[in-house]
Amino acid sequence: MNRRAQTITPELRRWIVAQAEAGCSAPSLLQAMQQAGWDEDLAAEALEQTLRAHLDAAAVAQGLPPASAVPEPDLADAPTLIDVGDRQVRVLLAIGHPRIVVFGDLLAPEECDALIEAARPRLARSLTVATATGGQEVNDDRTSEGMFFQRGESPLLQRIEQRIARLLRWPVENGEGLQVLHYRPGAEYKPHYDYFDPDAPGTPTLLARGGQRVGTLVLYLNTPEKGGATSFPGMHLEVAAQRGNAVFFSYERAHPSSGSLHTGTPVIAGEKWIATKWLRAGKFE
Repeated sequence: MNRRAQTITPELRRWIVAQAEAGCSAPSLLQAMQQAGWDEDLAAEALEQTLRAHLDAAAVAQGLPPASAVPEPDLADAPTLIDVGDRQVRVLLAIGHPRIVVFGDLLAPEECDALIEAARPRLARSLTVATATGGQEVNDDRTSEGMFFQRGESPLLQRIEQRIARLLRWPVENGEGLQVLHYRPGAEYKPHYDYFDPDAPGTPTLLARGGQRVGTLVLYLNTPEKGGATSFPGMHLEVAAQRGNAVFFSYERAHPSSGSLHTGTPVIAGEKWIATKWLRAGKFE
């Protein structure tokens, strides 16, 4: 069958959904479509689009929030390096669901040091979002100190923000200002989600500034002696804090089904410096 003559019709979508609901696996569906003469790439596209839409509709029917578009690095060809214009970033780990990608050498050592020194005089006790009001508050679960840079406030910030935008294929203007956090021995951030709770009374105020958070990038500015990993309890995964590296995770739904529960484990020895970039669905004001 000529690929140009093949189209993803409503009838094909209904057939894919019916087969999936009958228990047919995606690989089996793909094989059946290829045996019927479908181009492999087009068949895979039809499956991905149809099953994603079907699952999203089923999730919404069950009361879950609708799925949002999320940042996503270009990993289609399983690259070991991603060119972000001014730097080659290594891909160290990629997990499909929850979506977690670990990058190496995202920041140069001198950039890490410069961020720390620029942040140091502006540090204060870290706050968390006050879900009742949309403001901020001290939370015993978060025992670090931190500060926020304004987006683009210096050439260093502009360079890093452009690099992140290219890496994650997400607009600079959809990112919050970079936050730098400092953890002393014993400091931690207990398990939490980064998205705004849809049921909290303060969430509409938070969403008005750029929509829901849909992704997080944690950049490690130093290497603690012991402890301080980013942990994903649902995956039994710990990402060690290594200077210049970063961990990215996205969450297409503001719901625990995203699998994005994470924690900053206690620093046991030394100190930990990180920078966090939160990514919004829309332009962040």
